[in-house]
Amino acid sequence: MTIRIAMWSGPRNLSTAMMYSFAARGDCRVVDEPFYAAYLAQTGADHPMRDDVLRTQNQDPDRVAETLISPVLEPLFYQKHMTHHMLDEWSTEWMDHVMHLFLIRHPARVVASYARKREAPVFEDLGFAQQAQIFAQLGGGIVVDSSDIRADPAGVLQKLCNAIGISWTERMLSWPAGGHPDDGVWAAHWYNAVHASTGFDEAEGPLPELAGKYAVLVDAAMPYYEALAAHRIT
Repeated sequence: MTIRIAMWSGPRNLSTAMMYSFAARGDCRVVDEPFYAAYLAQTGADHPMRDDVLRTQNQDPDRVAETLISPVLEPLFYQKHMTHHMLDEWSTEWMDHVMHLFLIRHPARVVASYARKREAPVFEDLGFAQQAQIFAQLGGGIVVDSSDIRADPAGVLQKLCNAIGISWTERMLSWPAGGHPDDGVWAAHWYNAVHASTGFDEAEGPLPELAGKYAVLVDAAMPYYEALAAHRIT
């Protein structure tokens, strides 16, 4: 029987490195942001490489959901989801068949990282409110903070595996440089740093100091981050 893991995060949350970590186990299928094209098609959002995403991914959310709960050969199926890709009007029935995890990161780090890749982000791009909404809708879930992972990858990942109910393996600590075959086409724009990596980066330093519109985004996101952080694995 396959354990299906839906990892919910916003962008710039260590989410791709976590996908690579699970893929490195050797017993895990992964999928990269499966609802991205459906989200772009329905909202008309103008994102980098929009046309390429629409061309290479299924745009029907119901068909996408079917792929997430259909039989697979691997014992584990890790699904990397962006919280803002899930629209309120879509069916959530598929969520009853997967285990839900939440990957969080301090808003100051998220905003600073996102702004380097895409100018003028708006609050809805960052996924904080949507993440809290999904957490509440599901009645909770397993929460892990990206900063905790970077500070102690082996220790926190062992605790995460225990919480999921799967075995821990040191293979989760490293992966080949250059990306993964299951990367979305958007990897060319967003994944430069993780493609150069072969494991988790060292512990993060002081929080970035942001001003103006970026500081406003951080202030808006903090209550949602703090609400989930209270439940994180430590």
